[in-house]
Amino acid sequence: MRYGFIIDNRKCIGCHACTTACKSEHDVAVGVNRTYVKQVEKGEFPNTRRIFSVMRCNHCTDAPCVEICPVEALYTREDGIVDFDNNRCIGCKSCMQACPYDALYIDPYTNTAAKCNYCAHRVEVGREPACVTVCPEHAIIAGDM
Repeated sequence: MRYGFIIDNRKCIGCHACTTACKSEHDVAVGVNRTYVKQVEKGEFPNTRRIFSVMRCNHCTDAPCVEICPVEALYTREDGIVDFDNNRCIGCKSCMQACPYDALYIDPYTNTAAKCNYCAHRVEVGREPACVTVCPEHAIIAGDM
């Protein structure tokens, strides 16, 4: 088993339900996000369109954040979820610099790094990540990759 996300950006309507569900599920502070929706304008007036893209940790196979962490606070579980032990984190921000997806942030409550953990606590009891269950367009698919 190797968990991962597939995001169908053609279906995303930019409603931020995933962002809100994640913030609620993990008590994420105001001003930071584990999941967010990026908006890009394409074309030239009058032929423009807006494209939305859900951004978050991609739980990389060879995660650069895991490799660079000097205290091994980030680790890859056997199921492929890149998880985090904030008791080990020293807040050095190396993981933030290493991540090509800008998926980590400093939690203002703990002054340690934080990121999407694929709602591991939900997955362990047979439920889907919170963002998947609330997406009205079913643009986020989670499962064994």
